Amino acid sequence: MKTSINPLPGLNSIHPNDSFRISFAPLSVDEVYGLVDDPSNGAIALMSGTVRKQTQGKAVRYLEYQAYEPMAIVIFQEIASNIRDQWTDTNRVVIHHRIGKLEIGEISVLIAVGCPHRAEAFAACRYGIDTLKHNAPIWKKEFWADGSSTWVSIGACEEDEN
Repeated sequence: MKTSINPLPGLNSIHPNDSFRISFAPLSVDEVYGLVDDPSNGAIALMSGTVRKQTQGKAVRYLEYQAYEPMAIVIFQEIASNIRDQWTDTNRVVIHHRIGKLEIGEISVLIAVGCPHRAEAFAACRYGIDTLKHNAPIWKKEFWADGSSTWVSIGACEEDEN
């Protein structure tokens, strides 16, 4: 899957109904669903990334996320613009990412896309998370049960990781 971003001069195509956020506060599936809901949607695809208790066979205690927030929001906007370029019937795009310390089971990222049809919604949502992971200036520090820790760019994570 192609996850590159086409830069937007001045980001003139930001859609007024889209929502982009980086927050220390817990993320809400209900809030994101409400933001992406639209009477023109026939489908909403929502991806929730959560902190799991194990990575590559190693027990995880918790994660800590950091982001270069101004640039990350620009990347989120570019992702949404590219979604609208490729899936032209897209009604709404929501990208929210959490930073700070996250415990096992907490939500780290929510991406939701509302479209008239499910195939578009699924494809656009997958493009959104894959592109975010490869392009957004967001890093996580994994704290292991053995007391060690490691910083990782989320773009360097395996495809099925948060």
